[in-house]
Amino acid sequence: MNKTVLIVDDSDFVVQMIRFTLEQEGYTTLAGIDGQDALKHFDGQHIDLVITDLNMPKLDGLGLINSIRLHAAYQHIPIVLFDSNNAHDADYLKRSGATALLSKDAVGDQLVSTVKSMIG
Repeated sequence: MNKTVLIVDDSDFVVQMIRFTLEQEGYTTLAGIDGQDALKHFDGQHIDLVITDLNMPKLDGLGLINSIRLHAAYQHIPIVLFDSNNAHDADYLKRSGATALLSKDAVGDQLVSTVKSMIG
């Protein structure tokens, strides 16, 4: 069974770039244009990993993470917080509820290696 990754970003370019990268590695992808839109995918369907932007309209990345963690079926799902700002540290990561932080500059090898280390 393919592993499914939900990509959440208000930039269609970023979503398509990540989607292309992960699909080349054999992953199935879903997408949301912001946190609120992404919540529609948490309806019982299987999701192995979430990659979410931090700054988005309607519901930002932290709000999305908090909402996901409230769903019993998804509370332990790995979540990568994807941000263009590298100013965050380990304490921020722990407070955010995310499993990992990645810079938006990491699309490519670092993204793939992070996804593979988390879900295979």
